[in-house]
Amino acid sequence: MPTCPKCHQKVSDQATACPYCRVELKAFGHPGMPLHRANKDEYLCDTCLYHADDTCNFPQRPYAIECTLYRDRTPPPEPPKQPSDWGRSLRIWCQRHQRLLTLAVLIAISIIAAIAAQK
Repeated sequence: MPTCPKCHQKVSDQATACPYCRVELKAFGHPGMPLHRANKDEYLCDTCLYHADDTCNFPQRPYAIECTLYRDRTPPPEPPKQPSDWGRSLRIWCQRHQRLLTLAVLIAISIIAAIAAQK
């Protein structure tokens, strides 16, 4: 659950306003429009992707404290890489291609039998 930026109480994801201090949490009272707020003594434009590439058309730019268009320009952290498990991958591949493996085994047995019969 997110917390209110003003009173720091936990609020519902769908709440449009904080039930404790009545601060607006969603833009225009719509639960689908997040409202981004700057920290103390900062402006959102300083870290906004649209301000950095000069495509922002927000009227309060470059001194916006609240914004619905905000996109953080710092890249998100990369998720940790999972170690590869060859045994599990091979088992899954064998389960998906059982018919192909059966055919390959039958062909191999036939070739071995033909070579053995020639000797």
